Amino acid sequence: MIDGLVPWPDGLAQEYRRAGYWLGRPLGDLFEESCARHADRVAVVCGERELTYAELWDSAQRLTYGLMELGVKPSDRVVVQMPNIPEFVVLILALLRAGAIPVLALPGYRRVEMAHVGAHSGAVAYAVKDAFGGFDFRRLAREVSFSGHVLVSGDAEEFVALDALAGAPRELPSVNPSDPALFLLSSGTTGPPKLIPRTHDELAHLMRATARAMGAGPDLVYLAVNPVSHLAALACPGVLGSLLLGGKAVLTSSVRPDEVFPLIEREKVTVTSLVPAVLRLWADSGRQHHDLSRLVVQIGSAPLDSALATRARKVLGCGLTRWFGTTEGFLAHTRLDDPDEVIENTEGRPLSKADEMLVVGPSGEPLPDGEAGELLVRGPSTIRGYYRAPEQNVRSFTPDGFYRTGDLACRRPDGNLVILGRIKDVINRAGEKISPEEVERHLCAHPAVRDAAVVGVPDRTLGERTYAFLLLRTDVPSAAVKTHLRERGLATYKIPDRIITLADLPRTAMGKIDKKALHAQARGL
Repeated sequence: MIDGLVPWPDGLAQEYRRAGYWLGRPLGDLFEESCARHADRVAVVCGERELTYAELWDSAQRLTYGLMELGVKPSDRVVVQMPNIPEFVVLILALLRAGAIPVLALPGYRRVEMAHVGAHSGAVAYAVKDAFGGFDFRRLAREVSFSGHVLVSGDAEEFVALDALAGAPRELPSVNPSDPALFLLSSGTTGPPKLIPRTHDELAHLMRATARAMGAGPDLVYLAVNPVSHLAALACPGVLGSLLLGGKAVLTSSVRPDEVFPLIEREKVTVTSLVPAVLRLWADSGRQHHDLSRLVVQIGSAPLDSALATRARKVLGCGLTRWFGTTEGFLAHTRLDDPDEVIENTEGRPLSKADEMLVVGPSGEPLPDGEAGELLVRGPSTIRGYYRAPEQNVRSFTPDGFYRTGDLACRRPDGNLVILGRIKDVINRAGEKISPEEVERHLCAHPAVRDAAVVGVPDRTLGERTYAFLLLRTDVPSAAVKTHLRERGLATYKIPDRIITLADLPRTAMGKIDKKALHAQARGL
């Protein structure tokens, strides 16, 4: 056991294995078997490049030996900051087989975040693409001054050439499936990113369960539009899930409809994961005469207003399923056969029968269905604690293992989950509590509003005032927007005190709206 990890209780781990949720096998072994079973099939597509399963595993195995020759040992952490390219997939498989632990960093992270991630994880190596999106990651490696090896795909300059790294065959280490397979990073909206350990058992369960939920098998063709270092595109079922099943993973870093729609049609994509902002972009563009009928979109990571859900399904002609989840593990989703009302107005039900969710009041007391409170979750894919964060773990986890999501939620009598906002995001205006996400959903229902973000601003008289930042399709007076909210039946105290139009909404590296930046902007108005 690596120091700084919170272990699973032995009894609970055995229970999950007996029930079949956990396989008790390391991911490297599972991927090796899948690659042997589907050797001649296409595994990965990126632009004009294709890798069969045999080619993929051969590349991963040679890199495994090269990493071991370089001195990478079991349980060593290796920070991986790469875009959606085949080299990412090869490297992850190689690290899993070597028993090392990838620490997945988003391509948008820069010096501040990467210095923290490298130091906090104790990484022995840092792997990057030479340059991507006009940014030179070799320069970032120099700025951060990683103490270990810097592995570069492409022009390595003074660093280790990742693409040429190979070694002689040797005995491979045995890997404990209870150990971390990889570390993910929290969004970091409240401070430096936290390291989230995901074990081999947890991830194997997550990939299999999400694939079943999507009705996917070897015919799965998954399109990675979101960064593959994000859990959704990685393993829900994502790129790794498609490889586990014998399907095909299609990689792109573009969200532009004129580039992505022909790709979906050409590769016969069946599943992709999007954030609402990208779904809105696709819906606004229209189908452009492309056949998207075999596609099912998993939508998550941010609130989805029902008007957009309805419009996207109609305009794009594809299926849509809503997913609510945390990088810490819990997932709820709408089923493929759920009624329209459930898909458009709820986050669905828990992924697994073993997933537990509680809605609790301020004192931790369980609340009945229909009442709003904080959502607490635990289950076979939800972690027990962050890495090297004992104080944070006391705040974020209950003594009996429930994770405090920080989400304001209620469970309907039919078992479907409704997310109302974030506990800490609730605006207190003259004693009246306002959920920003509720107001945002109503704002986005206006035909002129492309996107919206609502924040609270300190006020001497009211405690807080409500500011709404809008991204518009067409100009519309603020008074007309307020009239729209009143006509939708929104309480008077929830009507924003001020409406500000922006050319774009600031976003975090995870692609979510950056409320911290908007708070700062609002205070300066």
